[in-house]
Amino acid sequence: MPVPPPYYRASEQFERFMLDARDAAELHTTNMAWNMVVGVLQAFRRRVSLKNALLFANLLPPGIRALFVADWDADETVHPFVSPAELLREIRSVRTAHNFAPDNAHLAVAIALRRNVDTQALDGLLQQIGEEAYRFWFVEPDVMRRAPQTRELLIQCRAD
Repeated sequence: MPVPPPYYRASEQFERFMLDARDAAELHTTNMAWNMVVGVLQAFRRRVSLKNALLFANLLPPGIRALFVADWDADETVHPFVSPAELLREIRSVRTAHNFAPDNAHLAVAIALRRNVDTQALDGLLQQIGEEAYRFWFVEPDVMRRAPQTRELLIQCRAD
């Protein structure tokens, strides 16, 4: 049996996700988007049970899944969902000296995630988890359509 495509093309797919996050946040580089993405994924992970977090992780492509489960304290208590302002503070608390999360950080990562997963499966699972989990990743269809998407790397590495 050949290697399943999601694993064979994991790096390529993860790059698409990071480019989508960068573009939706209107940041200049994927490096600038990194801590924002980590912050949003960790914020969601803290708000669902271990079982539901693993069900969510199973819907994610390999690269995003790896980031979602990285540095996980499985003994951490489940936190309540919070206001957008509190959520943004939490997102920005990840590596604060190198965190460029804009005001729309949560929305930007939700847009990027939805562009890179099976949204029907995602919505079905999130609705099973609960209304707050569903709202965490919900993006209005017209917002999805209007979100910037260039996917061109703005900074190229030179091979000398």
